[in-house]
Amino acid sequence: MIVSLRVAAWSLILTPRKLYDRLSPSIMLPIYDLATAKQSILLRTPLAQQEVPSEILARIEALFGERLTPAQAVHRILEDVRLRGDKALRHWTERLDGITLDTFRIPPQELRQALDKLPERTIEALREGARRIEAFHLRQPLHSWLIQGNEGTLGQLVRPIERVGVYVPGGTAPLPSTVLMTVIPARVAGVAQIALATPPDRRTGKVSPVTLAAAAIAGADEVYTIGGAQAIAALAYGTESIPAVDKIVGPGNLFVTLAKQQVYGIVGIDGLAGPTETMILADETANPEWVAADLLAQAEHDPLASAILLTPSSKLATAVQRQVALQLEGDHRFPALSREQILAISLKHRSGIVLVENLEQACQIVNQFAPEHLALCVANPWQWVEKIHSAGAIFIGEHSFEVLGDYIAGPSHVLPTGGTARFASSLSCLDFVRVIGLVALAPEVSRQLSPLAAEIAYQEGLDAHAQAALRRLNDSLTSPSDSG
Repeated sequence: MIVSLRVAAWSLILTPRKLYDRLSPSIMLPIYDLATAKQSILLRTPLAQQEVPSEILARIEALFGERLTPAQAVHRILEDVRLRGDKALRHWTERLDGITLDTFRIPPQELRQALDKLPERTIEALREGARRIEAFHLRQPLHSWLIQGNEGTLGQLVRPIERVGVYVPGGTAPLPSTVLMTVIPARVAGVAQIALATPPDRRTGKVSPVTLAAAAIAGADEVYTIGGAQAIAALAYGTESIPAVDKIVGPGNLFVTLAKQQVYGIVGIDGLAGPTETMILADETANPEWVAADLLAQAEHDPLASAILLTPSSKLATAVQRQVALQLEGDHRFPALSREQILAISLKHRSGIVLVENLEQACQIVNQFAPEHLALCVANPWQWVEKIHSAGAIFIGEHSFEVLGDYIAGPSHVLPTGGTARFASSLSCLDFVRVIGLVALAPEVSRQLSPLAAEIAYQEGLDAHAQAALRRLNDSLTSPSDSG
């Protein structure tokens, strides 16, 4: 999912409602040959090149009184919040969400009270998820180290970021899992202040109790009822009631993503989230019912979600296609899926089954596509792990399915999307620390290295650099503080 839950809001922005009405809810999952798939569902489109529906441009024009791109609209909101602070936050929350807010911060006692409002089973699930997420991230290496010897001391200091902002989507549905998956790694890393921003439910004007309970369990220090680009602006620039942060993490819709992109440099960011995606590599031994269920679990996130099966087995392809149709409509064990309109669009335009020659070829496709999630539903899945170089997360075997990773397995579900798994990683404790190099050389080592440093400086045309090294060679006096 997940990051992906980040993407629940993309549907509100990029998918016109009238598209739903033209599609049958019982749509079949397409089966592609590889050549066709490369020109359709395997074809990556960068964020800047994606076409924005006319309905969205029209809504932006109605809000701003002129034709603007989403990036231009986001810039207007960011600048307004930077200049007017809380007044701008209230203005944009009322205009975009239809909600009037007197204050933004939710009192800590409301977080604790939210725990009492939920069923015990829900609290148990949240606490177990939190326990496993914390245990996983406690194993991540975050150690300072020093090497001390005759030459002096070299090393690295690992220091947590002081103040982090976490954005959790929630205008249409609560996402407590994203609270756990973002706040807990920050807390384990030692972040001193964790500020969580999440939009109010448009129906109630309040943040869902399950989100507040998750924030209490995860250990968020502050929770603010604010969403969208205006929330990113508040976290980046600070307002009268929301102190600025040093880094912003977490998923969001197109406007949140564009806002994070534009404030980068003022604050750090974890990455730019796009629509969620999963790729399943399966052979004839895979259970078609389970494979279909995993594809549907991903496709229901968003009309732009991608759920793709790679298989050399035409028999499995046909069986999975049949199972998708059956599960959409409901079977003897489960009712019809409730998000049929979203599923219809995702399955028709962004998802499908791709027939490949063999699993070797499938692994090559995986590395080129670099999916957010990769599931290996094959015999002897471990033998294929070493062949995978680009994926946000790998789920090995049919009992380690993606939904467990979405909620409770341990690693964060905030993962790189849009092919960025070629160079990016899942959210982890490493996103919440800085690594500081440390140099404390002995005086004699400094004298040995200075001519060499000066030579490189002269080659770069930096005379002052060279002289800063060479001047020390003429000074036989050394400071007691020189050596470590």
